Amino acid sequence: MEGHHSKTRLILLALTMLMAMASCGKKVQITDYSVIPEPEYMVQKGRSYTISSSTRLCFTNLGRNTPTAKYIANTLRRMHVRPAFIGTPESDCILFSLNDTLNPELGDEGYLLQVLPDGIFISANTEAGLLYAFETFVQMLPPDILTTSYSHIILPECTILDRPRFPWRGSQLDVCRHFFTVKQIKRHLDLMVSYKLNKFVWHLADDQGWRIEIDSFPALTDIGAWRVDRTDYPWGSAPPPRPGEEASYGGFYTPADIAEVVEYAAQRNIEVIPSIDIPGHCSAILAAYPALGCDGQPRTVASGPCWPHDATLCIGNDSTLPFLFNVLDCISALFPSEYIHIGCSPCSTEPWEQCPRCQSLKRRLGLRTDTELQGWLVGQVAEHLSRKGKRIMGWDDMLDCGPIPADALVTVARGDSVASIAALLAQGIVTADPDYCCFDYYQADSLHHPAATPQLLTLHQAYLFDPMPHKLPSAQQSHARGSLCLLWTDHINTYDQAEYQLLPRLCSFAECLWSKPEKKDWNHFRQKIEQHKKRLTASGYNYCPGSFRPLITRSLQGDRLLVTIETEVSDCFIYYTTDGSDPTPESAVYTSPLLLPRGTILRTLTYYQGQQREGIYSYKL
Repeated sequence: MEGHHSKTRLILLALTMLMAMASCGKKVQITDYSVIPEPEYMVQKGRSYTISSSTRLCFTNLGRNTPTAKYIANTLRRMHVRPAFIGTPESDCILFSLNDTLNPELGDEGYLLQVLPDGIFISANTEAGLLYAFETFVQMLPPDILTTSYSHIILPECTILDRPRFPWRGSQLDVCRHFFTVKQIKRHLDLMVSYKLNKFVWHLADDQGWRIEIDSFPALTDIGAWRVDRTDYPWGSAPPPRPGEEASYGGFYTPADIAEVVEYAAQRNIEVIPSIDIPGHCSAILAAYPALGCDGQPRTVASGPCWPHDATLCIGNDSTLPFLFNVLDCISALFPSEYIHIGCSPCSTEPWEQCPRCQSLKRRLGLRTDTELQGWLVGQVAEHLSRKGKRIMGWDDMLDCGPIPADALVTVARGDSVASIAALLAQGIVTADPDYCCFDYYQADSLHHPAATPQLLTLHQAYLFDPMPHKLPSAQQSHARGSLCLLWTDHINTYDQAEYQLLPRLCSFAECLWSKPEKKDWNHFRQKIEQHKKRLTASGYNYCPGSFRPLITRSLQGDRLLVTIETEVSDCFIYYTTDGSDPTPESAVYTSPLLLPRGTILRTLTYYQGQQREGIYSYKL
C-alpha cells in the first residue's frame, strides 16, 4: 500500500513539474509589427490579443490533413506555440478560413488577417493566400520565437488586407558550379516562403556539372556530375585538369531526391522549375557523351570559370535531338512545373561553322546564319515539350536567334528595351536585371567580405528595383509576370556563403515584387531589416550585415549645400573631415546634417560595433 501511495505522489510531482515548466515561459508584449514584404493595407489599433496556453487552432473549409494545414500546425509546434485543434470557431482561437464566396479584393494569393481582442481571424480565397497570411502572422511574433518559449504573447490589434503586385516571384539557385544537398535546398525553400517567393528555378546543368540522374543516360551523372577538385584555388585562377587526375568534386540528385524537394516546395506553394543550359555550356554533357560534339573528341567537365568556347552540342548530329528529347521527357516526368528553363544563353557557333553536318543541316533548312541554327533547335525543343504539356523558359538571348515560340516565357536580363521587344513576341517576360537581381555580386566593400563576383549591389540599390520595365507600353504590361533574383555560385562553394550572399537582399527583392511602389519606403524598410536580422539569427541563417558605405544626399541652401549622411545599417559611427585629410576615430563624428560650401571634399570613415567596416570614401560636393 505504501508503494502505491509513493507511486501516486511521484505521478503528482511529475504532473506538477510539467505544469510549472509549461507556465514558466517568458511574457512579451509586441508594440509594433515589422512585416516584409510590406502589406498593401495594414492598420494597428489600441486593443490587443494574448496568445497563451488556452489559445486554440481552427480550420474551416480546410481539412486538417491538407498540406497547408499540416505546414501551419507543424511550424507552430517548432515555434513552441502549440494550440490544440478545435472543430468549430470559438473565442480565443487562431482561425484559418477558406472563403465560401470568393473575395475579389484578395485574388489568388491575397488574404485578410485580423488580430482582435477575442482571437486571430485569417481568411483567403485559396490555400496559397492562407499560407502567406500565416507567414505574415509568424513575422508578428517575437523574432526569437523558434528558440524561446513564451507563456504569453501580447499582440496589438490590427487589420491587414494584402495581395501581391506580381504573380511570378522567383529565386534561382545554381548548383552546377558547387553542389548543395537536399537538406540545404529545403533550407532555401524555407527562406523563400518566409518572404512569399513562389518560383524556385533550380539550375541543374551547366559546364561545371550535370546534376539530374537520368536512367537512360547513366554517364550524365557517372561522369558529368564530377570534376577535378579546385576548391583550394580562387575562382578564376585554378589550373586545368591534368591527365589522369581524379574527378571527385560534385554530386547529383536522384529521382527520389527531386521528388522530395518538389513535394516539400509544393507544401510551401513554391513551383520548382528545372533549369539546364543548351545547346552551349555543355561541357558536362560532352564529357559524358563526346559523340554529341561536333568533333567527337574526349573532354573533361569544366573545373574553372572559363566556359569552353567549343562546348556546344552538334545540332547536325542525328543523335542530338533524340538525346535531348529523351532527357527532357525524363525531366518533365520528374517536375510537375509547367515550365522548363532551357537556358539558350550565348554560345559559340565556331564548332558549327567547322562542322559538315551542321552546315548541311543549315542548307537543308534554308537558314542564313549559324545563329539561326540555335533558334531552330529552340523551336524543335519547344514543340516537343508542348506535346508533353510543357513550355520553355529561356534567356532573352533567344531573341537574337530568330522567331521564338509564342508561348515561351523570356527571362530578360538586358534591360528595358529588350523587355519591350520580348513582351511583344513572347507569352510573358520575367525580369532579371543584373544591376538589381544578381546576388552573387558583392553587397559591400570587398575588403571586408568573402569573395564574390567583382561588382557591387548594395541592399539600398536592390531596394530601388522596379520589376515593371519602365519602357514597356501599357498594352504589354500584363505580359510582365514578375522577376527572378539570381545566385550564380562561381565564387560560392558552401551553402553558408550562399545564404550570406542572398541575405538580406532577398528581403528587399521580395518587397519589390510583392508590394506596390507607393507602399515602399527605404527608411521604414531599413528599420524593418534590423528586426528581421534578429529573426534570421534566431533561425540560424547566415547574412551579410550590410554595406557601411555612406549614403550622401545634398540640398541647396543659399550658396551652400546641406549634406545628410546615412548608412544602410543603423547605429554606425561616421567620422568625417572636410579639409582633405584622412578621417580617423579622432575626427569629428557625424550627428546632424552639415552645411558646407560647394566644392568641399568630404571624406568619411565608418565604424560599427567598434570596428572599421568600410574604407575611406571621398565626395566632392
